[in-house]
Amino acid sequence: MDKIKVGLIGFSIGGHVFHAPFIAGNPDLELYKVTARKPEQQQLLAERYPDAIGVLSADEIIADPEVDLVVVATSNDVHFSLAKSALEAGKHVVVEKPFTNTTAEADELISLAKSKGLLLSVHHNARFHSDFKTVKKVISSGRLGRLANYEARYDRFRNFLRPGAWREENLPGSGIHYDLGAHLIDQALQLFGQPETVFADLRVQRDGAKAIDDFEFILSYPRLKVSLKGQMLAKQATPRYSLFGMNGTFIKGGVDPQEALLRNGAMPHRIDNWGQEDETSFGKLALLENGADVEELVPSEVGSGQDFYTNIAAVLKGDGELFVKAEQARDVIRILELAEHSAAEQRTIPLKGELIS
Repeated sequence: MDKIKVGLIGFSIGGHVFHAPFIAGNPDLELYKVTARKPEQQQLLAERYPDAIGVLSADEIIADPEVDLVVVATSNDVHFSLAKSALEAGKHVVVEKPFTNTTAEADELISLAKSKGLLLSVHHNARFHSDFKTVKKVISSGRLGRLANYEARYDRFRNFLRPGAWREENLPGSGIHYDLGAHLIDQALQLFGQPETVFADLRVQRDGAKAIDDFEFILSYPRLKVSLKGQMLAKQATPRYSLFGMNGTFIKGGVDPQEALLRNGAMPHRIDNWGQEDETSFGKLALLENGADVEELVPSEVGSGQDFYTNIAAVLKGDGELFVKAEQARDVIRILELAEHSAAEQRTIPLKGELIS
């Protein structure tokens, strides 16, 4: 099979930071066409990917018979419509997270992809972050004993609003709970499966803000409390992950290094130590083992954002199972919907029968 030709819809931060570098660096994929409407986007595309064809509309990608895979890296409000159009045109599709704004939209896309025998996946790339991979390693080691509390945070600091930013408006799919919270929910589902209940506290805290800029989700499991938080007013760094087990704790700070490198124009396939954290970001394990206090640093796993598109290419070539299934991404959206109901009604909501993956 020849290289898989990819049409990338969206070349703002999402497209040029989180998708294009990994697509271009994959030997089985070709960054073939890219929507670049703004002059600065067109210039960046020409500089970094001179072989890619720049176009002004999504239709020029979706209608092109040469395009095998369409990547939707746009604002949340058009994820559904663009993915649906691409599937109807017979294209395989990757959608930036969050998958859709509603469960009904997600279910429709899943059904459409199945009816046409097409690949449909969602870019839950935080599964491949160094910090989360390290947390998975610590939990699977069993050294913490039975886990009682799991806390994960996505905190940032920006005490002002960005004019014209759609995420700052009170629109379906806006707010940091749909943006950052979707990552944390997906990670929790990967670690622990379906929770029994969800409770949410959603707030608008910054002066003049319209969209949610502070969230807390509490997912309840038998004998396990999962707390997922995010805010925009954390001027000092907070721990990314805090795990509390019967034998001790694991605290992980720092930030996966991949995003900062990508924002500075780095190409993953050209860096030998891609995804490696500095020792200053290693997590700390504090345990009571065999009656003795033990403290040690846990070397971080290597971040591997490239694994997402390596898997997509392999599945399209008939080799391997899809890492991020659309059904899993759909369940993230369902929890987000229920979380909004929980916050509005100030009650805990049971999830019996709500999730499908």
